[in-house]
Amino acid sequence: MRLLGVNAVGQESANQLMCQGRVLPWLQDTQAQDVWTSWGATWRDVVILGPDNVRVTVFNLTTHDLSDTTHYYALKRLLLAAAK
Repeated sequence: MRLLGVNAVGQESANQLMCQGRVLPWLQDTQAQDVWTSWGATWRDVVILGPDNVRVTVFNLTTHDLSDTTHYYALKRLLLAAAK
């Protein structure tokens, strides 16, 4: 299982701050690739892909605040299930 972040087109100025002190791989979407649009992503979405890189589900961190342990463990279960 691998985790990485993909920043939206037009949000490039936030890249340095987002990466500061972190080890999570961070990619910048581009107009040419337009991953956010093709995935139908919104702000704070966790897009979970299966082993074949096909979207399994989406878990939004605004709707499902991870400070609530119910949401934390729900996301953990989704990630582990997708990794099989």
